[in-house]
Amino acid sequence: MKKFMVVQHTYAEFLGPIEKQLESRDIGFLYQRPFLGVDLPGTASQHDALWLLGGAYPITDTDACPWVDDEMRLISNFKRMKRPIVGIGFGALMIAQFEGGIASDEPYFNAYFTTCHKTEAGRDDPLAMAVDGKKMFVMYNGSATLPAGIEPIVVDDDGNWLAIRPDDLTYAMLFRPEMKPGMIEDMMMEDNRPLPDNIGELLGEARMVWQETQKTTAQVSLALVSALDLMTERRKMPVFNLNVVKTDDDGH
Repeated sequence: MKKFMVVQHTYAEFLGPIEKQLESRDIGFLYQRPFLGVDLPGTASQHDALWLLGGAYPITDTDACPWVDDEMRLISNFKRMKRPIVGIGFGALMIAQFEGGIASDEPYFNAYFTTCHKTEAGRDDPLAMAVDGKKMFVMYNGSATLPAGIEPIVVDDDGNWLAIRPDDLTYAMLFRPEMKPGMIEDMMMEDNRPLPDNIGELLGEARMVWQETQKTTAQVSLALVSALDLMTERRKMPVFNLNVVKTDDDGH
């Protein structure tokens, strides 16, 4: 069975409606939660793809996110084993920095609705075509510049980058196809979570466009499955169980 590793950075942010899209294709997923103090796996050998989800802080805040270096090593492992990687929000910034971009904690809040626009670099890209002209929710903290040689495939109304594809098996998206109104409500309930002042207005808009958002999310999921060949099960290393054989005092 195909199995994805999903790195979750807060209680409120998970795959949301993308879960059903994966399950309908017989794809399983296992959440890893480093924000609870759980160590991230050190290898990609037992998983077919890696998803890096949104977060509550900039990736530069290593006090709030002490697992960042471990997550960078995880990205490196999946790339070395040629396994697909999808980064969303916080995860997208991680990928941009991994590729050589410069991360910053400013502006601290980036949360807004915008129309997505595919660029010349994304002219024939399945993901860029899926969101082109669609209204999407964008949410991330801090920022990351793009390194030389990597052009955005999707930008917002102001020309800021929203998605990149640094190689054939990697996507980074600052728009949030997994976000549903209930997740924003959960964010507002999280203790001590930093949130933009207009979060209530964003929640109201998310509710109003939810029906259309679900259609776009399905199109995004289909584009990712197609572009990254997510239906292909990658070769996994065998897992050996060491059974201890009890002997008597004579060694028999």
